Amino acid sequence: MKSVVIIGFGNVGQAFTKAIAGTDNFEVVQIFCRNGKLKTSSFPCPVTFDMKELLPADLYLICVSDDAIGEVSNDLPFRNRLVVHCSGSIPMTALSAAQRRGVFYPLQSFSPDKAVEWSEVPFCLEAEKEDDIELLTALARELSDRVYSLSSEQRKRLHLAAVLVNNFVNHLYYLGESYCREHDIPFDILHPLISETALKIQNIPPYEAQTGPARRNDQKTLNSQLLQLKGSSLEEIYKTLTTSIIATYEREKL
Repeated sequence: MKSVVIIGFGNVGQAFTKAIAGTDNFEVVQIFCRNGKLKTSSFPCPVTFDMKELLPADLYLICVSDDAIGEVSNDLPFRNRLVVHCSGSIPMTALSAAQRRGVFYPLQSFSPDKAVEWSEVPFCLEAEKEDDIELLTALARELSDRVYSLSSEQRKRLHLAAVLVNNFVNHLYYLGESYCREHDIPFDILHPLISETALKIQNIPPYEAQTGPARRNDQKTLNSQLLQLKGSSLEEIYKTLTTSIIATYEREKL
């Protein structure tokens, strides 16, 4: 049984603790939490608030904010152990060179009230030593079949792509919901359309899945909708996305 210490107990740390508890060959032996005000009764296994009390383990999984990764790594009171972070945008080299460094990045968003379907989560792995990659791969494969080996540069670019397709798209959902609410329209009318689009791009490329007035360059509809948005915060967003879509499909005429 391989031992894991979880460093940080926010959304990601809590999710990993539960997930690893369900594996056959790994166990969480300790949790380190920087918030000493939390009650230890809320933790599922031994907890420490003192970095000097960290137990020996096969793997230390840093689950803190991106800005804190370097600081936490430098504060570790030991050397030459496998220490990994789980960030999409931070390079492996942000970790202290005194350790065997790696990355264990789950490409997923974590919310406190939403269970994670781990079998569907892609894991992006990186490490300096082959033995460490093998250990990270073993853990990832106990959670998911979607395991990838990516460099820090590839992972950084993947994280940007994830912001585009997840964070930006979700913000558009929010804007659409706000627009519906403003005009007394139930937002759930749009749920089937949202689901259909998400399912469609799993089978055909987004380029082929694109529909709508900008895709057709339907100027009459575009002008009408811009008139509806005139003077609102949505006007420039609509113009920017419409211009991008039209430019993308203008190439078909070349």
